Parts: sequence; C-alpha cells; structure tokens
Amino acid sequence: MKELRALPAPGPLPDEQGRLFLCVRRGVPLAAAALAFLAAALHDVGRGWWILAGVGALAAAWPSFLRGESFQRNRTRVMRQDSLWANALRPLARWLNQEDAWILSFCRHNNSRVREAFGGRRAKRALILLPHCIQMARCKAGILDDLQACYDCGLCPVGDYMNAVLLNHWEGRITNRSHKAYREAREYRPDLIVAVSCTDRLLKGLTKLPEIPSYVIPLSLPHGMCVDTDFSIPLLLSAMEALVEPKRPSGDIQPLRREGIA
Repeated sequence: MKELRALPAPGPLPDEQGRLFLCVRRGVPLAAAALAFLAAALHDVGRGWWILAGVGALAAAWPSFLRGESFQRNRTRVMRQDSLWANALRPLARWLNQEDAWILSFCRHNNSRVREAFGGRRAKRALILLPHCIQMARCKAGILDDLQACYDCGLCPVGDYMNAVLLNHWEGRITNRSHKAYREAREYRPDLIVAVSCTDRLLKGLTKLPEIPSYVIPLSLPHGMCVDTDFSIPLLLSAMEALVEPKRPSGDIQPLRREGIA
C-alpha cells in the first residue's frame, strides 16, 4: 500500500440557502393563493372554486417549509415535487442566461435541508460518488480498476481523494457513466450520498434518486465539460466530517472494482 499523507483539517461547511430557488418555489404558490383568496372575497360567482384554488396553492407551497426530521420522513415526495419545479423552470432560466445559477440554487437549497436533517445524527452508511473526468485526460493510471493505481502526482484531485478515502476508510466510487453511479448507489443502499459532478448531472441525480439524502458539490470546469475537471477537496472533507460518523479501521482496503464502458 502507498504511504498515506496527511490532508488539511476540514473547516465548517458553507452556509448554503438557495434563496433564488426557494423564493420561486415558495413565493409563486403563496402569491397564487393570495390572489385566489382575494378573488374569492371580491366575487360571489365561483367563490368556492377560488377558495379551492387557494387551498391547492397553499398545499403546493407547504413542502417548502418542511425541515429536519419532517423533511426526512417525507423526503421522496418533497424531492419529487422540488425536482418538478427545478426542471420545469429550467428552460426559462436558460433563456435568461441563468441556467447554472438556477440549478446551483436548487442544489444549495437541497444541501441546506440535508445539513439540517443530519444535524442531530450523522450518517452511518455514506457513499461518495465522483465522475471519472476528475482524472487528467492524459493520465494512464487505471483508477477504475483500483483507486490505489493513482500515481499521486498532485496534478489532479484524484490523489487527494485517494488519501482521504484510505485514511478515513470511506466508501467511494469513481464512475464514467451516470447510470453506473445510480446503480452503485441503489446497490450499496447508503443513508447519505456525497456526490460531485457538473450542475446538469447534479440536477439529474437529485431527480433520479429522490429517496436518498444527497449532499452535492459542483465541479469546476476550467477546460470545459468532461475534460480535466476539478473540485474542492476541503469541501468534500468538511461534508464528510460534518455529516458522517467516523469509521474505525476495519482491515484491508478493498480496491474499487472494474466497470466496463457502456
């Protein structure tokens, strides 16, 4: 086994609110409810229908107020509704040239609620999901076969991630296809996922796996999509430190298994 090097001490997680998404997700149905009740007060004709519409709008806004354990108990239903809002308004955000800002706001709102849900208890069975594009394109190390095949040259985040996984005995997967990451998550059945990807795939992942709490970290794309991408190792360390119970050493490190290319 390679000699493991120490990593920087994790700091506090950033305060993420997702105000843009929350304002739209909560504000639109509340405004619709207010208008419906105003119409019911001003018009005798169809008053019952206006009241019914107002109650429906309030029901649509209610999931945005759920936090902590209440959110966890209703997580699948709430995340499906939130994902509908995020995906439905994505074309408008793209037209306004704010697509990434909209998706990242949704992700921050999700992260805030995941942090609150794990505020009183830490996850016991966490899984880290990373994309293969964090490895340098010209690197020949077979990290899909065995993470310890990494040369640990310091030119990409894989070396720091390898040391973090081995030092802390974390479970992690590096995959080269989204559907493989979803399959790994469903097979492992974690109580928390910490996922790193581009904004488009983060939205897709939160939509595809609404039943599993997921703390998501966006990639940096200095060379464009899927080429020599980067992400914040300190943020990953902070998320695992804050949300996951530490693991005691439990024997030999098992290498990651090989995945074929679809």
